[in-house]
Amino acid sequence: MAKKEKNLANTKKTYVNSSKNGKKSLFRRVFDYFKELKNELKKVVWPGKKKVFSGTMVVIVTVIVISLFVVLADFAFHNLLKLLLGSL
Repeated sequence: MAKKEKNLANTKKTYVNSSKNGKKSLFRRVFDYFKELKNELKKVVWPGKKKVFSGTMVVIVTVIVISLFVVLADFAFHNLLKLLLGSL
């Protein structure tokens, strides 16, 4: 818990440019952005191998099912159109 408080204390520091308006310099803003980015990436919980594999299988099965539906619908509409145009 102390580490989180230390990180929060570090992110609250503000470095201002010597200009009168008190805005941060471009270099400082870029530096702070990457520093905060690094801190946020430390908080990410990356999925394990098993979870990635099961998620991939769900995507593959879903793509196959939807592809079969599209192929069957295309076949049905093709034959229906052929039947309608053949009767003219």
